[in-house]
Amino acid sequence: MVISDYHRAFQAEFDRPDILQIHLHGLRKRLGWKVGRDPARYKGRRLKYTEAEIAWLRGNSTMEINAWCAAFREKFDRGDATPAKLHSLRKREGWKTGRTGQFEKGSVPATKGKKMPFNPNSAVTQFKKGQVPHTYRGAGHERVDRHGYVWIVIDQPNPWTGAATWSVHKHRWLWEQANGAVPEGMVLKCRGDKANTDPSNWELVPQGLLPRLNGKSGRDYDHAPRELKPTIMAIARLEHRVREKARGGAA
Repeated sequence: MVISDYHRAFQAEFDRPDILQIHLHGLRKRLGWKVGRDPARYKGRRLKYTEAEIAWLRGNSTMEINAWCAAFREKFDRGDATPAKLHSLRKREGWKTGRTGQFEKGSVPATKGKKMPFNPNSAVTQFKKGQVPHTYRGAGHERVDRHGYVWIVIDQPNPWTGAATWSVHKHRWLWEQANGAVPEGMVLKCRGDKANTDPSNWELVPQGLLPRLNGKSGRDYDHAPRELKPTIMAIARLEHRVREKARGGAA
């Protein structure tokens, strides 16, 4: 028997309200009781529909789903039919609607040339002409990143994005204003606090020197006591010059 009929007949026979369909289904599976039905014939519980209903549904399966369901319910007085159930049946049976769900080339949107209807609640949240977003950061704005470096927005076009302003490291921008562009292969190293962007607090060093100053080198220049930093820098510079000379000699 179909599980719903199976459960209904069991309740009528034994009056066991504590037994649900899922309990009987589980029992049937555990004991290996076969239902003896052809799976192809009962695919999607077709017994819910008569042959006449199936024939009508198949013949009108290209209709829009809501109109299809409404016409079916009216013709066969099937109040239990819903668009979701009929949609599932259509998918199981492989009935094609002839629609792709895509806009065809050359199709015109229904809203083309129409203005959005005025809604006072929507109008409150709309951008007004000349309004500046609350996230706008103009020239002169500063921020500190998670590494402690200060960034500043300058009134110059961004060469990468074309934006009217450009966000740069403040210490480098000030240093270049006083000393010119940082040479290729060189970087600026902080002598003390990174928040101090004065050019005097930044030293020009070769980029290859940095590994001799980081934490993995055992020196950890950034976190070393201020009085030891000149010594650490001098040793690192000496080692770097020796290394560069040795490489040049080998070449």
